[in-house]
Amino acid sequence: MRIDSFNSAAADQVGNEPSSKPVNAQKIAAPEPDSSGDRTTLTSGSGSVSALVSEAMSSPEVRQNKVESLQQQISNGTYQLDPDKIAGAMIDEHA
Repeated sequence: MRIDSFNSAAADQVGNEPSSKPVNAQKIAAPEPDSSGDRTTLTSGSGSVSALVSEAMSSPEVRQNKVESLQQQISNGTYQLDPDKIAGAMIDEHA
């Protein structure tokens, strides 16, 4: 049930209902840190990210030479589809 400021009547009703089952709290021990475990180091790559962003922003949105090449292949009847490559790309996208 979602309770928000638009449903204050439901919030009052839930708060006034008696609990039907007692709650048994159990203490769960947290694992001790292991000095021989995996470690992760985070570094700042803001310089490389900003360079990639500026490169992406300066590149054209449509690769016109690629579009023209594909249009020519389709009109000539020489465009060939590779079903294995298409299926692989679909699987990679959803994996």
